[in-house]
Amino acid sequence: MIAMQYRMSLPADYDMDIIRRRIAAGGPRFDGTPGLGLKAFLMRESGVDGSPVHQYAPFYLWTDSAAAARFLWAGGGFAGVVASFGRPVVQTWIGGGYHRGAAFHEPITHAVRQVAPIPVDADPAGTAAEVGAAVRDRLGEDGLHSIAWAVDPRTWETMTFALHAGRPDPRGGELYQAPYVCAPHEPELAVGRPR
Repeated sequence: MIAMQYRMSLPADYDMDIIRRRIAAGGPRFDGTPGLGLKAFLMRESGVDGSPVHQYAPFYLWTDSAAAARFLWAGGGFAGVVASFGRPVVQTWIGGGYHRGAAFHEPITHAVRQVAPIPVDADPAGTAAEVGAAVRDRLGEDGLHSIAWAVDPRTWETMTFALHAGRPDPRGGELYQAPYVCAPHEPELAVGRPR
């Protein structure tokens, strides 16, 4: 599994209905994308849910690295992002795990992404085991649709990404609205089932 996100911060006076229309029009095009486990079309609005910025920030979980490559540079859709917003930095993480939560069958409304550094003197294997265990401990949380975790070995940071049915406590992470989520190959990601 490869996790991927790019975030475009937008001007304070940007009409976020443009992003809503973009998501409504473009979201269904990804419903059958080969190699895509899940794509969450995410946004933040200044002053809503405590966000300090307007932002469009799609998040992906890929089951296949070749599919991620096709998306980015072989005509798979990223060219439209570049044409509209310029070429953003694409953050990537190597997947550690993905699990379905207690609210897996409920509609998704929000997402939270948390990033934490792995201390310089820490063994990455130990940290990964701790993060994986902490994620599994959360599976029974009210409103938790699904959760993934991954590691960026360039910066040695862990990342957790949780989808929620309802507005959650962001736990110090970035809280996003999730107007559309498609999951054409989610069963290939799922290693956990609702309890």
